[in-house]
Amino acid sequence: MARLQWPGGTAPETAESILERLGVSPTEAIRMFYTQITLRNGLPFDVAIPNSVTQQALKDSRSGRNLTSHENVEALFESWDK
Repeated sequence: MARLQWPGGTAPETAESILERLGVSPTEAIRMFYTQITLRNGLPFDVAIPNSVTQQALKDSRSGRNLTSHENVEALFESWDK
């Protein structure tokens, strides 16, 4: 089985670390997830294939192209108004 590598460890290790900080066991988290699937009659979040613009933005960011940086969050928000 292939394992995804995430910052700080594998996806399960990272997720379990977050759950531990939340005070939720993996079993409880899975139970909560299944309950939400049942209540919503589907996944409790949107799952979609990104459109072509988003796909290009992801490709660019992974290769370090067309990136901008800002001093702080306020400067980022101001850049959106320009």
